[in-house]
Amino acid sequence: MKNTSCLLLMVCSVFSFAQKEFQPTGSTVIETVEGDLDGDRIPEQVIIYNTKDTAEYGNIREIQILKKVNGKWKILEKSRNAILKSRDGGMMGDPYQSTEIEKGILMITQAGGSSWKWGYTDKYRFQNGRFELIGYSSSSGRPEEYWTDVDFNLSTGQLTFEKEVENTKEYGKSKKETLIKKGLKINLQNRNQEKRREILLPKTKEKVYL
Repeated sequence: MKNTSCLLLMVCSVFSFAQKEFQPTGSTVIETVEGDLDGDRIPEQVIIYNTKDTAEYGNIREIQILKKVNGKWKILEKSRNAILKSRDGGMMGDPYQSTEIEKGILMITQAGGSSWKWGYTDKYRFQNGRFELIGYSSSSGRPEEYWTDVDFNLSTGQLTFEKEVENTKEYGKSKKETLIKKGLKINLQNRNQEKRREILLPKTKEKVYL
């Protein structure tokens, strides 16, 4: 038990040092997760920071992905565009929900709204020397009105859209559509840097925003 405790203390100390070495001045840590993201069976460390820098909708967030090389930590990638700002959640406030690593995939979940709610999960894979968006799933709507679900596999290009309508008098019938949409190049650096990407569905004429 004593040896195990010492090992855990050493690991925590190493991660703490890595965090402080690259931590933006004046920032606070929102969440830290660990897992293998590049397939070498050595866990990377992912840290989400709330920085002191502000914009129209609150404090800017920074994600850092740290990798250990030859016994030293280095930044594999960092971005201030992948995590929404502290007040981007609207009436619900902070939109940040969680960051997870599952089977080498980095998953970031964010949500917001008021009576009308929205939420989405971005899935990134480390490929071509950077973290590229390979999956996107979202839900949005309001109870007793309608609810929309989107699942988009950017690797295959398959996008599935479903709109379940309760208030048919106001919004018409429920809708479903699947299409292939290839060619979008989204990564940690340009995720929310550009204007929201709009996809017009040819059959239902609904719009999907990324």
